[in-house]
Amino acid sequence: MLTAPKALDVGPIRVSGNGRYFLDQNDRPFFWLGDTQWELFRSFTLAEAETILENRSNKGFTAIQVMLTGVGDGTKPNLAGQTPWINNNPDTPNENYFKQVDSVIQLGRQTGLVLVLGVFHQLQTTRITPVNARTYAKWLAQRYRNVPNIIWTMYPKAEHQFIPVVRELAAGLQEGDRGTHLITVHPDPSPASSSFIHNESWLSFNMIQTWAYYERIYEMVTKDYNLAPTKPVIMAEGAYESGSEYGFPVTPLMVRKQAYWSYMAGGHHSYGHNDSWRLLPTWKSALDAPGAFQMGVLKKIFTAREWWNLVPNQSIFAGQESQNTMLNTAVQSQSGDWAMAYLSSQTSVSINLNKITAGSEVEASWLDPRTGTQTRIGNFPNTGIRSFSTPVGWEDAVLRLEKST
Repeated sequence: MLTAPKALDVGPIRVSGNGRYFLDQNDRPFFWLGDTQWELFRSFTLAEAETILENRSNKGFTAIQVMLTGVGDGTKPNLAGQTPWINNNPDTPNENYFKQVDSVIQLGRQTGLVLVLGVFHQLQTTRITPVNARTYAKWLAQRYRNVPNIIWTMYPKAEHQFIPVVRELAAGLQEGDRGTHLITVHPDPSPASSSFIHNESWLSFNMIQTWAYYERIYEMVTKDYNLAPTKPVIMAEGAYESGSEYGFPVTPLMVRKQAYWSYMAGGHHSYGHNDSWRLLPTWKSALDAPGAFQMGVLKKIFTAREWWNLVPNQSIFAGQESQNTMLNTAVQSQSGDWAMAYLSSQTSVSINLNKITAGSEVEASWLDPRTGTQTRIGNFPNTGIRSFSTPVGWEDAVLRLEKST
């Protein structure tokens, strides 16, 4: 078992009392900004894994989604030639393979990152079955029971035929770590949500995959946000930056749209880059892609205020809410004293200023999603409707409205 304490330890992460967000080990709101590094355990040296994790931590990412056995059916070896299971049998885990996993998890602790460990993929159904799933999952959970910075997940199809195996996996995980770590499901393929089993008591929060259907993000996150019982929602896998999901590269603007739509719908978001998950020779330079930097900008914009008190509120718009890939979205604090609108294109919108309920005036500012630069617009009475047009040359914009001080 891994027990050595690290200076930047985070976790175990748990769900907030209202079921909307996460708390860290000190009961502080934990801002989920995820990244997908599916092959981190299998296809990188320890030095390369350290480079990746330090880069992500420095950019503001807080959670890294990794497949325990890498992409595929679980039979491919790591760089040292070790496969996850002896004779490709999950009943006999390969200690030499998992020593590498141990080391990478420790690197995650050193960089203050939560690692979301995928223990099963629907491509592995001939090996991980309802018969052996519980035993395998229990072995994993016992191994990492005392490691704070992990969350468990699985990647079945969102079909009822996969429920028996994920139930057995969940039971094994809970037996092995005594319920220390959260458990979720990340359905594959897209578009799909773990909410197809929302009422499973062990399902701590929902994960959504949209991939090429990124225009469905707001709709799908909203649906899960409104389910009972209340659980956090992660938009866990969308269109990858520089990917070719549409026959042309996914741009930083498309990356920003996906992320802001996730948070503006009351959920959380995970980013991904095409070169990382496909293990292209350019994976290292892709760590510094524009979209990755701009996820850090997004985090700073949200965490500048009490983001955990925000709720979706499209009624802030009096017009030009738009739809599909041009959707404009808004959130407001529970007290009503401030709000943000994300405008996903160059546009003009009409805003109900009376939605800002504290004080007699509203202070309005533009925030550039590319850089975080703030431009003050002015102060206005919190009555009636006012039109706002995005600054010239901006592809998208964040409009912040708050009671005047």
